[in-house]
Amino acid sequence: MALRFLGTTSEHGNCPTLYEIEETGGLVVQGDLLTDPKHLAQLRDIKESEAFVVVPRELLTRYAPKE
Repeated sequence: MALRFLGTTSEHGNCPTLYEIEETGGLVVQGDLLTDPKHLAQLRDIKESEAFVVVPRELLTRYAPKE
């Protein structure tokens, strides 16, 4: 499956970055791992395959598809 780069709010080529999976329209978010135990304790219905990243709201409001 091909990823399409949508945008980044990083000035140095690191994260956060937003991609789209072209075949499915799904979004892939690159960001720092969420590691704060207080925040992790509040998450619900977590599958073993899931991970959580922190991204600035600006990344999603600027680059997420509008459809």
